[in-house]
Amino acid sequence: MNEAKGRVLIIAGSDSGGGAGIQADIKTVTMLGGYAATAITAITVQNTLGVTGVHPVPLEIVEGQARAVLDDIGADAIKTGMLGDIAMVETVARILDSARSTPAVVDPVMVAKGGSNLLAVSAVEAVRSLMIPRAGLLTPNAPEAEVLTGLPVLTTDDLRRAGDALLKLGAKAVLMKGGHVEGQTVVDVLMTPDGETTFEGERIHTRHTHGTGCTLASACAAGLAQGLSLPEAVARAWAYVHEAMRQAPGFGAGHGPMDHGWPLRGAR
Repeated sequence: MNEAKGRVLIIAGSDSGGGAGIQADIKTVTMLGGYAATAITAITVQNTLGVTGVHPVPLEIVEGQARAVLDDIGADAIKTGMLGDIAMVETVARILDSARSTPAVVDPVMVAKGGSNLLAVSAVEAVRSLMIPRAGLLTPNAPEAEVLTGLPVLTTDDLRRAGDALLKLGAKAVLMKGGHVEGQTVVDVLMTPDGETTFEGERIHTRHTHGTGCTLASACAAGLAQGLSLPEAVARAWAYVHEAMRQAPGFGAGHGPMDHGWPLRGAR
């Protein structure tokens, strides 16, 4: 395996604050030794205090960006993030269909950390019917899982029940994230039709959690692009995000960013 050649096409929105979205995705894939290329779906006006503006990129430009990358550079994995509306979901589904042999990590981004909606309510069914069946790995948090399945997700067992429902909707694997589930530890559950793997660690009590979902999904995509097995990719991604939270630089007055560059200095 040549880790330098793990090509990841990221289809997501831009975060001007740099903590989430395309910016976090590029940092993550790069720090884990992969190569990041992008198709930007929207430009957001955003910092740690919240999102104050969203400018969608025209559909033909989004598809053109992805096509330009796939036709020339290629991709070993595709990661999707903020999509925004039904038309964008349909466009991205079409892009994924043009690269069926490439595993897709689908992060069903719905709400920013500060509470702003990043997916129209009318587009939820499109995500359910078009993105979930195309997901090699789906990475919902508890609130997203509730919206997608209609099931309450308050406990780790609830995560499993929702995960089963998402597998039945067509996802090849789901990483059910437990950060919103109360408890002294955080438990994420990786589920496939063949079984499950759990990832458990201490809960880090911090306001610096901006971009955790984007970062985890991109880290998983980088691992898959580099040839790691799904459990190996998720385990490395989980450890990377955990340490990035621990070493958060303390920027901003709201939900602050993590330290994506911590591997340059090492764990502490």
